[in-house]
Amino acid sequence: MVTPSRFVVQLHDATRLHYDLRILVGDALRSWAVPKGPSMDPAVRRLAVPVEDHELSAGDFEGVHEGSRRGSGVVIIWDEGRAEIRRDDPGHMSVVLHGQKLAGGFGLTRTGERRWVLVKVRDEYALPGSDITAGRPESVRTGRRWEDLVPASGGGRRGDRRPQALEHLGREAR
Repeated sequence: MVTPSRFVVQLHDATRLHYDLRILVGDALRSWAVPKGPSMDPAVRRLAVPVEDHELSAGDFEGVHEGSRRGSGVVIIWDEGRAEIRRDDPGHMSVVLHGQKLAGGFGLTRTGERRWVLVKVRDEYALPGSDITAGRPESVRTGRRWEDLVPASGGGRRGDRRPQALEHLGREAR
């Protein structure tokens, strides 16, 4: 059975620059921090760390969080769109995304207590060898990059930062 839904991917400059994948399940956004961001290359496995569910309004936020309990820093809406949840079992979710950047099937699989892996399915939307996060760094809503929103007061960081692994979680899936 396919469950219609929606998704959002936010690029968040918190302690580390990372992507937050959020998929609407019921009345909350189920969320994973994806340190290096999603990939359209089926050969690439991305670490996805589950984080607490978020309220629906969190999926519409783009701007600067100041002292938020969920982390400060710049947030842009990197991608968003419709989602079709094909499977949602403990330890595995299969979803088809219809976004402006992400399209086609994706799988999320638990590999440890706080470790999941996000993988692009081999389908007509797959782009082997591509790096969608480097090629399309802008917000789908405003066209801005996260660096454009960093406060001039120096409250955030500027520069050519790439999303990094969450070091406290150990070795990252490639």
